[in-house]
Amino acid sequence: METGRLETFADGVFAIAITLLVLGIGVPDIGVPLGPALVAQAPTFFAYIVSFLTIGIMWVNHHQLFTLIGRSNTTFAFINVVFLMFVAFMPYPTIVLAERLAGSS
Repeated sequence: METGRLETFADGVFAIAITLLVLGIGVPDIGVPLGPALVAQAPTFFAYIVSFLTIGIMWVNHHQLFTLIGRSNTTFAFINVVFLMFVAFMPYPTIVLAERLAGSS
């Protein structure tokens, strides 16, 4: 089996996971001064940056791996799906990290 469909599916999962990261960043309330509100969100921005770069590194490595793999089978496809499950999970620990960092401030 060719790897094109696996790569396309993986790219979609990576794109959605990276997009979901930004949903953890809230918009400051209207009545609060913007500068202090953004500073208060620094832990959230930090968690976003770390997670975005982590997912980006995983995507680059995944892409590099598929330049070496010419064909696939069902076992490899399921291994890839399990890997992508962990990629799709990344927005959750990002939110947990941001909340913990914000709570320690």
